[in-house]
Amino acid sequence: MADLRLIDLTVTPAGADRPVVACVDLDVPAGQRVLLVGPSGAGKSTVLRALAGLLEDDVDARGEVLLDGRPARPGEVGLLLQDPLDTVVAATAGRDTAFGPENAGLPREEVWRRVARAHAAARYAAGRDRDVATLSGGERQRLALAGVLAAQPSVLLLDEPTSMLDAPTAAQVRGAVLEAAAGRTLVVVDHDLAGWAPHVDRVLVLGRGGRLVADGAPGRVFAGSRSLLADGLWLPGAQAPAPVDVPAGLLAPQLAVPEAATGGALLTGRGLGLRRRRRSLRPVPPATVLREVDVELAAGSATALTGPSGSGKSSLLAVLAGLARPTGELTAAPGLAGGLAPQPWRWRSRELAARLAWVPQFPEHTFVRATVREEVAATPLALGRAEARGEQLLELLGLAHRADVNPFRLSGGEQRRLALAGALAAGPAVLLADEPSVGQDRGTWAVVAGLLAAAAREGVAVGVSSHDERLLGVLDGPVVALRAGTRVVGAAA
Repeated sequence: MADLRLIDLTVTPAGADRPVVACVDLDVPAGQRVLLVGPSGAGKSTVLRALAGLLEDDVDARGEVLLDGRPARPGEVGLLLQDPLDTVVAATAGRDTAFGPENAGLPREEVWRRVARAHAAARYAAGRDRDVATLSGGERQRLALAGVLAAQPSVLLLDEPTSMLDAPTAAQVRGAVLEAAAGRTLVVVDHDLAGWAPHVDRVLVLGRGGRLVADGAPGRVFAGSRSLLADGLWLPGAQAPAPVDVPAGLLAPQLAVPEAATGGALLTGRGLGLRRRRRSLRPVPPATVLREVDVELAAGSATALTGPSGSGKSSLLAVLAGLARPTGELTAAPGLAGGLAPQPWRWRSRELAARLAWVPQFPEHTFVRATVREEVAATPLALGRAEARGEQLLELLGLAHRADVNPFRLSGGEQRRLALAGALAAGPAVLLADEPSVGQDRGTWAVVAGLLAAAAREGVAVGVSSHDERLLGVLDGPVVALRAGTRVVGAAA
């Protein structure tokens, strides 16, 4: 076990005029379990990186970080990053998890014993020979957690370890984390206060200015519920906020699609299947991620894709977005195709961008510009469309004050909102959003929910993959439930 201390930590990103974390003093006794919460962009991930000694070189960081009164040694602190892609170091799951124990110089037999135990503890069940590139976001999140557990650090720092998981799996992983944390110091960042509060000794709240505004036992901290709700925290038992009102016309499609006037299907899939292949120096068998899926996306409606982690939701969204060639038939309505081939996967990137917008599970995959303002204007500018709605979207999504920041400097929740703003800015006729509410506080969640619902009202065909029951309740449209890559018969609403 190890004691953690932060002394007057202040962190200012390169080029920023104000810190993201300001004057934080913190003492975490050895073996204590701590939940670190706060609104999106409050600096929670930055605090974890500081505790792990992994702040970027070009930030202005002041203060001290001590482990048992001294700087931490390699391997003593295990950090699970918010984006599991940032931790991938090997092509296969087993090799990826083995990286830490191998670098510690452990015998081969012990390395693979640890890999097996870590996979079991993290509820990772896709197999150690599975190609990491073919894993779903939730599976990658569990694999990343396994990599941290395999190193057996004395301190565990976990950044949203269950954010991409369905509720039953999240509960299993949370239990596994708590079991693995026995005898270790644990600091968890998460928006799910209800899930973690019964299991932690202490709750720390960072305010919007990156300052510590509350510290104490869960019950005592939650007693100040009114101010915490105002700060956007998902307090246990509190109802979801009402989606924000979006100005009429802001999200109207720029492409006139005749079928939209009658609420007709803009995309229709029949018997869709997908096998993922990966080029490699050694033979890698393809992974079948979709089988015989039927789906329709209608104008003016929000269709939900649901199912446990690894069920194929993200793969189906990618197929609908024209980013992967499926088996079966995927056809666009004649008005949407506009004289092009009816199969979206045949369209060029510019033709896709003029019709469809895709918000991936890992939002940074869409970033192509150096600032937030340039990013949200990139697609409208490329298509020769008006850029004005981008500024309005940044304002609505709470990103206007970050307009001159590099997108990769944003928090995970902010990056997700930026990807949504960039997708909507060009006025698509079809919007495909993968887990758009992950990492959002109450306030930013209400904006995301409001934008998705408003897009459907404006005649956009919306497809959303999500584990968020609150969001699905707001969208209240057809449901396509998947399990193991196959649609569950009778699950559609």
